[in-house]
Amino acid sequence: MGTLIAIFALLGFVGIEAAAINSTWGGLYPRESASREVKSLDGLWNFRLAPLQDPDKGFREEWYSQPLSLSGPVISMAVPSSYNDVTQDKDLRDHIGWAWYDRTFIVPQRWQADKQRVVLRLGSAHYNAMIYLNGKFLTAHEGGHLPVMAEITTGVVYGQENLITVAINNTLTPTTVPQGKIVYKNDPTRYPDGYFVQEYNFDFTNYAGIHRPVYIYTTPRTYIDDIVVTTDIDGTDGIISYNITYESLDARKTSLRASGCSIKLLDKNGAHVKSAMGCVGSIKVENATLWWPYLMDENPGYQYTMIVAVSDEEGNLDLYPQKVGIRVVGWNSTTLTINGVPAYLRGCGRHEDSDIRGKGVDYPLIVKDFSLLKWLGANSFRTSHYPYAEEIMDMADQEGIMIVDESPAVGLSGFGEELMNNHITVMKELVRRDKNRPSVIMWSVGNEPVSNQPAAKDYFRSVVGATREADSTRPVTCVLNKGALLEFAASSLDIILVNRYYSWYSDTGHLEIIEQQTITEFTEWHLLHNKPVMISEYGAGSIAGFHQDPSFTWTEEYQAELMMNNFKAFDSLRSKGFFIGEMIWNFADFATPMGATRVAGNKKGIFTRNRQPKLAAHFLRSRYLSLANATNTETISSCAQNIRF
Repeated sequence: MGTLIAIFALLGFVGIEAAAINSTWGGLYPRESASREVKSLDGLWNFRLAPLQDPDKGFREEWYSQPLSLSGPVISMAVPSSYNDVTQDKDLRDHIGWAWYDRTFIVPQRWQADKQRVVLRLGSAHYNAMIYLNGKFLTAHEGGHLPVMAEITTGVVYGQENLITVAINNTLTPTTVPQGKIVYKNDPTRYPDGYFVQEYNFDFTNYAGIHRPVYIYTTPRTYIDDIVVTTDIDGTDGIISYNITYESLDARKTSLRASGCSIKLLDKNGAHVKSAMGCVGSIKVENATLWWPYLMDENPGYQYTMIVAVSDEEGNLDLYPQKVGIRVVGWNSTTLTINGVPAYLRGCGRHEDSDIRGKGVDYPLIVKDFSLLKWLGANSFRTSHYPYAEEIMDMADQEGIMIVDESPAVGLSGFGEELMNNHITVMKELVRRDKNRPSVIMWSVGNEPVSNQPAAKDYFRSVVGATREADSTRPVTCVLNKGALLEFAASSLDIILVNRYYSWYSDTGHLEIIEQQTITEFTEWHLLHNKPVMISEYGAGSIAGFHQDPSFTWTEEYQAELMMNNFKAFDSLRSKGFFIGEMIWNFADFATPMGATRVAGNKKGIFTRNRQPKLAAHFLRSRYLSLANATNTETISSCAQNIRF
């Protein structure tokens, strides 16, 4: 709550009360059912920026009180998308501060006649959002990547045009997640008056905008608020445990009887499997079809559908379809298991990133990316370095791709109490959003914190503890990059993930030492903490089409040869029994801020930004398919050694 107020103060606007910043639950994803109707507000919205040197102008002049076009010039802006790269305007691309969107929509008259509850939901807005309906403040949300919702039943005008206005701010501060800071250049001989830049400790473009779908949807007046599902396995049977919570718009109805809830379980083809009554309970599925990762079973990603129903004494009936994958994640000091079977993660780090639309949800790109992941033989990826769109997560559930679900806490330092409280809030929201997903097999509380600061010890003990309290069915990790003997976060984790770029950022060009250095360090991590360990990033940059023999930095050959030397180390570490996975950095080239060390972005992708394979992709495909088919360490090692340039 304090973060958004701090941004207002930083930019000179303090007109919103702290109590107004109140949204911490994005609700169940809008899905149509016999009782729910969903209407998309995606498309072209009106858009304009607040002036850099007068950031509170839109609030002071109340741009939200009438159509944005009456406040000054507007342009069309695609929703969902990042606003940065869709025009030829450098000021738009590089803007820091408030940006304003609006559009009109009509709510059907029959929704009022049917006494429906009406809800507005934004999948995400980066990073902080103020939302208005028909000129009145509706709700706000701190941080990007996670959904915000508001009930608008009494705020809309039925059968007529309504105006929704969204102001978003991409300013980062030392207490936001992720962190950043505004640096004012106060030398009048070198910079204009009031000149400032934003600095942040992460290596990807700080895209901004309404990045995910915007919906209005209906529920009955008594409605399902949340569904919590956990699963277990008993022999050949599956156990689905559930807890249904519900609310009512009618003040006199503070609760429902337990008999007001019922469950109908359907198989993948829609055939009835089981039924149950009660808002809390469990269902035993005889000879259950389990959820398995890709290439770990002939039928990966299998999901049942729970049709959850809630009714009340007045005949209101709400129905919601909840997907369920029956699977169990287990872990100990050396191993990660899926359904009792040791799992080895073959994957990559990724970004929500593509040309023109930035981080905006793009359905063709989602299909393409999962097609490429399966072509590689990958079974997993990290949502580096923030929660991904729910539409991407749906695809992971469906395709059997395991997910390390990561918060936007990248490059954290300082570790003060306000930052910690904001971080814990983000983790609770993330767990609540993704708790029912079978693809999510691990929570990551962040990436590359400055964890050699002593304050990191208590900080991560608290954040990890709060995450475990929110969900105890999955291990909690954090992606580390400090030395094993010099950092303070690993002791709190269940599984240790480490980023290492041997022969790229250190000993550049000396590929022959990768194997020794990797084996030495990752063995040290396990011996020090007695926990499973995996490499979460390794790799090298390459320019597509740049070739040289012998290999040289930035060539496709160097990237591939670096991978091959890492593979030798990984096979040796696997034989030791504690090394549980490998994820290359990165799936595809991606955009970064301008800088002397980046040429039109980060080029560590095994695919180009437009998803064409580099030489490295073919080597990784051979590696991952060999790992998927291997039955023992010797076979895996032999497969790797038999690949030659």
